[in-house]
Amino acid sequence: MIRPVFVLCLCASLCACASQSVPPSTIPLPAPPPAGEPSGFIGMSASNLLNAFGTPAFVRKENGSEIWRYDQKDCRAFFFLYTQGTSQVVRHVETIPRGADIAADPSCLASLRRQPVS
Repeated sequence: MIRPVFVLCLCASLCACASQSVPPSTIPLPAPPPAGEPSGFIGMSASNLLNAFGTPAFVRKENGSEIWRYDQKDCRAFFFLYTQGTSQVVRHVETIPRGADIAADPSCLASLRRQPVS
């Protein structure tokens, strides 16, 4: 008789331990990048980008998309180009440092530009 009571007490104590679970710790998500794009760049062809900014300092090609980086002492610009039809077009622009309300700082882009964007 003592043995079944002991087993029941042991099971009850194990169940009590199992029900006191510690909630998982939460890690806050980083802030999303600012929304929006500077005007005049989205949809720009690769050839127009070359005319406006010259040869990029760095190009990365991956799965039909390209990232073009332009460097200057105080800022960097990243143009994300994707295939549209038979050519590459700009779909996103970012700069370091970022703009106040958007992902690309217009003054950084202006300082990197060789010619005005048409």
